[in-house]
Amino acid sequence: MRTLAALPGIDVRVSRTRLVPERDSGAVHEWHYLDTGAELEQLGVPVAGTILAVHGNPTWSYLWRGIVSASLEAAAAGRPAWRVIAVDQLDMGFSARTGAARPLARRVADLGDLTADLGLTGPVVTLAHDWGGPISLGWAVDHTELLAGVIALNTAVHHPDGVPIPAPLRLAGARGVLAGGTVRTTAFLDTTLALGHPALAPEVKDAFRAPYRSAARRTGIGAFVADIPVDATHPSHAELRRISSGVAALHVPALFLWGPEDPIFGDRYLDDLIDRMPHADVHRFEGSGHLIAEDRPYADAVLTWLGDNAARLTGAAAGSSTDGAAERTPVADAVAAARDAAAFAPLWSALDARRDDDDVAVIDMSARAGRPARVSWRRLDDRVRNLAAGLRRIGVQKGQRVSVLVPPGPTLTAVIYACLRIGAVVVVADAGLGVRGLSRAVRGSWPDVVIGELPGLAAARVLGWPGIRISVPRLPKVSASALGVSHDLAGIAALGATAPLPAEPAPDDPAAILFTSGSTGPAKGVAYTHRQLSALRDILSAHFGVTADTGLVTGFAPFALLGPALGTRSATPDMDVSAPSTLTAAAVAAAVRASDARMVFLSPAAILNVVATADALTADDRAALATVQTFLSTGAPVGEPLLAAAAGLMPGAEPHTPYGMTECLLVTDLTLADIRGVSDAADRGVCVGRPIEGNTVLIDPLDDDGRPGGSPGSETGVLGEVVISAPHLKTSYDRLWLTDRSAGADVPAEGRWHRTGDVGHLDADGRLWIEGRLPHVLTMTDGPVAPVGAEQQIETAHAVRRAAVVGIGPHRLRQAVAVVETTPPARRPALAGPEVTAVVRGATDLPLAAVLVVPELPTDIRHNSKIDRTRLSVWAEGVLSGGRMARP
Repeated sequence: MRTLAALPGIDVRVSRTRLVPERDSGAVHEWHYLDTGAELEQLGVPVAGTILAVHGNPTWSYLWRGIVSASLEAAAAGRPAWRVIAVDQLDMGFSARTGAARPLARRVADLGDLTADLGLTGPVVTLAHDWGGPISLGWAVDHTELLAGVIALNTAVHHPDGVPIPAPLRLAGARGVLAGGTVRTTAFLDTTLALGHPALAPEVKDAFRAPYRSAARRTGIGAFVADIPVDATHPSHAELRRISSGVAALHVPALFLWGPEDPIFGDRYLDDLIDRMPHADVHRFEGSGHLIAEDRPYADAVLTWLGDNAARLTGAAAGSSTDGAAERTPVADAVAAARDAAAFAPLWSALDARRDDDDVAVIDMSARAGRPARVSWRRLDDRVRNLAAGLRRIGVQKGQRVSVLVPPGPTLTAVIYACLRIGAVVVVADAGLGVRGLSRAVRGSWPDVVIGELPGLAAARVLGWPGIRISVPRLPKVSASALGVSHDLAGIAALGATAPLPAEPAPDDPAAILFTSGSTGPAKGVAYTHRQLSALRDILSAHFGVTADTGLVTGFAPFALLGPALGTRSATPDMDVSAPSTLTAAAVAAAVRASDARMVFLSPAAILNVVATADALTADDRAALATVQTFLSTGAPVGEPLLAAAAGLMPGAEPHTPYGMTECLLVTDLTLADIRGVSDAADRGVCVGRPIEGNTVLIDPLDDDGRPGGSPGSETGVLGEVVISAPHLKTSYDRLWLTDRSAGADVPAEGRWHRTGDVGHLDADGRLWIEGRLPHVLTMTDGPVAPVGAEQQIETAHAVRRAAVVGIGPHRLRQAVAVVETTPPARRPALAGPEVTAVVRGATDLPLAAVLVVPELPTDIRHNSKIDRTRLSVWAEGVLSGGRMARP
C-alpha cells in the first residue's frame, strides 16, 4: 500500500489486507482495513473492546483516521485501550472490486464474513456514517452476542413512506445521470467532498479520491447510489425494514453525533433514530454538515463517551456499586415515588381548583385583540380541557413535541396548559431569535406538531419545518392547503368537548423545551420535567408572596404563562413580544389598571423603553402604577440608575432584579435597597444578591489558564465559574450531550448542579457578584481577569455611555482593549482620540493596549443588553492588526 504512505493523517502501520471467503458462495475477496490491534499488543495494554467502524458512500476507511490516532494516543497515555477496525467495504476504498452486485443484505453479510474470519470477539461497539449506518446496524442486529454499543454519525435506517428521498440523492440516482455522475465522472465524489464545514483542505480531498482514480474503481460508488431503497418496490427495502425494526429492539448504550447542515441525512433521520433508541445520548454540532467526522472533533467525543459508559460497555464493575443504589427494591422505589407524587402539585392544579370561578384569569391588552380580551377561570379551564382532549383525539401522544408559535395571551396560555395536561412536550422558542435562529431551534427540536398563527405557519411552510400543522384561526380551505394545515384550534376544541381527558403525566415526565436567547452562542433547548416547572412556580410564589389577589403584569415572556399556575390573574401589555424594547410606560400602566395587578415583570430591554417613554404618562397612568407593590426585572443585570428610574414610576413597589437564566430562571435575588447598600463595596462586578431559599451557589476557582479547576466551593473573594443547584434547575440540554456533560462536570456528588458559564465571586455576606462570562475572561501574564469590573470603572468616565473590555493577542499574553460608546455617540468606529483615551485609561486600573470607539456595541436581540464580547474581540484584533475599520 505504497499509496497510503503519502496520504496525510493516516498511520500505515495499521493498514491491513486479508482474503476473506463469502459464507454463501465461497468466493474469496481481498479486504483492506485499518486495525490497531497489533499496535495495542506492542504497547502491552489490556484491550477494553473493539470499535468496528464502517464508512459510507463515497468515502473509505480514511474517514476514520481520527479515531485510529486518538485511540492509540489514549492507550499510550494509560487511558482505556479500544482496538479500532475500520473497514473498506468491498468495491470501495482499497478493497477488491468484485464485479458482483452487493445490495444491502449482501453488504451486511460481507461485514459478518470479515468479522467471523477475524475471529472478532466482544465487546464490540459499532461506529458508522452515511450508508455505513444501516450496514453496521444490520451487523449489530445480527450479532447481539458480541454487541456492546452503537455509535452513528449522520445516517438513516428508515425513510417515511410517501416522502421523496433527499433531492441530491434523487438527482444522483436518476436514469441517465447515475452512471455519468457516479462512475464515468467524479461528480458525486466531488459533490460529497464539497460538503465540509469548513471546506476540506485540498490534500484531504485528494486523499479521499485516492482509491477512486479511474471509472473502473468507482463502480461501487454508483452501485451504492443505485441500492438506495427509494420506495417499497426497491429490492433492498425489505432488508432496510428488517434492520430498522431490529434497531428498535437493541437496548445497548448508543451515541448519535450529528451535523444539522447535512442536505442528505438531516434531523428527520436523527429523530427517527431517537424514536427507535430513546435512551441514546445525542449531540448536534450546530453549524456542521454531512462530513461531521471532518467538521468536528468526533473522535474525542467517541472516546469520552466510551469512558463514561465503560462499565455498561465492558461489564467492568457491573453490580459492584457501594452507594446503596443496588440495595433498593421495587417496593422501596414505589414507596419513594408515591411520597414524591404526594408532595407534587402539577402546574395546572390552581386552574383545576378555580374551574368554577367566573373571576378574570387572563387579560390580553395587545392591539391585535382590538380591545382588552378578558378570560375567566371557568372559560380558561374549559378551553384547556377541550383542547387537551381534542389534541389527544387527533393523535397527539404523551411525549410528542409540540412547537408553539403563538404570541403571549389567552390562546397561548390555553394551548400550553392543554399540551402539558396530556403529557405532550411544549417547545418554546422566542421570536426574538430572528427567522434564522427560530428556524434552527424548531428544526433542531424536530417537533411532531406545530401550532401557530399565520406568520409562524407561513415560516413553517417556507422553511420546511417538521410536524403536523395546526392553525390558531380557522382558515379557508385554499389557505389551509397552501400552508399544509390539517387542523385549527376551534375544530380541535370541538372534538374535545365530548372526549375524556387522558391520564395525567407523571412528575418526572418531560414537560417542556425552552430555548435560550442565543446571546452566548446558538440558542440551546433546555429540557424541563413537570416537577421542575412546578418547583419554579412554588419558589416564585413563596419568595415573592404571590396570592390569588396579587395579579401580574407580565412583559417578560418566560413568566407570561405563570399566572394560572400561581392561581392569580395575569395581563399581557400591548407590545411586540419579539422586541421587548417596544413596551411603553403607558402600556404597562394600562395593563396594571385593567388587571388591578400588584406585581409587574419586565425584561431589562423593556425597562429601557418604559423609562424613556415615561413623559407620555397621564395622571391616571401614574396613579395606576403607584398601586404596584412588587417590580421584577430578570434575564440580564439591571444597574442602579435604571432600576431607580423604574422605581420612580412605581413608587409603592419594591424593585427586585433576580439573577437567573433559561436553565434556572430564579437563582438569587436583589432589591434596589440591596444595590444601594453595596454601592461602596470594594467588590468588582455586578452584585446579584443572595441565593433564594432552596438554592445553592458555589464558585469554582479559575486557574492561570482562565479555566475552572474542578473544585467548586464557597470561599469568599475568589474569581471562578458560578455553579448552581436548585429544585427548579433544568434536567438537561436537548440533543446536546457534550454541552450537558460539560455543564454537569466536576460538581458535588449530591443533588443536581449546573455550570452557568458565568464568572464571579461570593462576598463575605454570601452575596454573588457576576464579573462576566467564562469565554470572555482575559488570560493575561498576571493571571485571569474578568471584564465587568474594568467596564464598570470605565463607565464612570464622563465621556462614556457604555463600555466593553475584550482581549487581543495570544493566550496567557492577552492585552486588554476597551471598546466604548461615547456621549455624544461616535459617527463611525475609530481609534479613540487622545482626550477620550486619557479619560478611559484614567478611569480603570487595568492596563489598556488601546481604546476604540463605536456608535453602538453589538448586543443580543432578546435582552438588548448582553454585549457580544467574543465578536468584539475578533473585530478589535482585526482592526488593530491593520484591518478595515468597519462596524463590529
